[in-house]
Amino acid sequence: MSMSKKALLDRLFPAGHEVIEAGQVLCGWGQTAAGRVHVIGTTEHAAIDTRIALALSAAVLRGVADDGNQPRPIVFIADTQGQALSRREELLGLNGYFAHLARCVNLARSAGHRLVTLIDGEAVSGGFLAFGLLADVIVALPGAEVRVMDLRAMARITRIPYERLTELAGFSPVFAPGADNYWRMGGIHALWTGTEDWAAQLQALLQGSHEDERARLGAERGGRKLAASVAQEVLHGHG
Repeated sequence: MSMSKKALLDRLFPAGHEVIEAGQVLCGWGQTAAGRVHVIGTTEHAAIDTRIALALSAAVLRGVADDGNQPRPIVFIADTQGQALSRREELLGLNGYFAHLARCVNLARSAGHRLVTLIDGEAVSGGFLAFGLLADVIVALPGAEVRVMDLRAMARITRIPYERLTELAGFSPVFAPGADNYWRMGGIHALWTGTEDWAAQLQALLQGSHEDERARLGAERGGRKLAASVAQEVLHGHG
């Protein structure tokens, strides 16, 4: 179980923070040794609907506009059960709102903002894909639950028997939920145990490039054995 958001923020930003929680959306700033960072995210296992997607988009755009030529890092805190499952949200075009949010995050990256995601609680499906998974570096906090789809739901959609999917999940992280499996695939860069100095660890993560290293990490960790080599063949192969 994740700690309270105040306890989490106190541990990440012992020098101070001011983060407002409104309608399951977090927005504010945290003080690090290198200066202030933007803090944007969700809480209480939020189901991301059109309202939340727009609120997150607006927070990212405000950060980009306020910083101008001196882009500060953005720390995303992801705690979401996925997209809101309702006919109303689908009729409103929730996928388009998610696309808008993803474009805003990409704009922040293009403007020079370092993007760090901390998974606290749940990171599920489209609610996570739309902002948290787009960061330069992603960390799962203790107890984090990460998945795209439950194996039973996957069985219904793919028509592969649940027992077969369970068997596959036993040796292939591609089929298996869990932060450990996403770490093996390179989708998560680090797993914090709770014993680390989180403020110092976060400070280290705020430095680095925007290069996507997930395919390489997946190959090194044995979770995605071909993605990196196939990508290199596509980029540099002949004939």
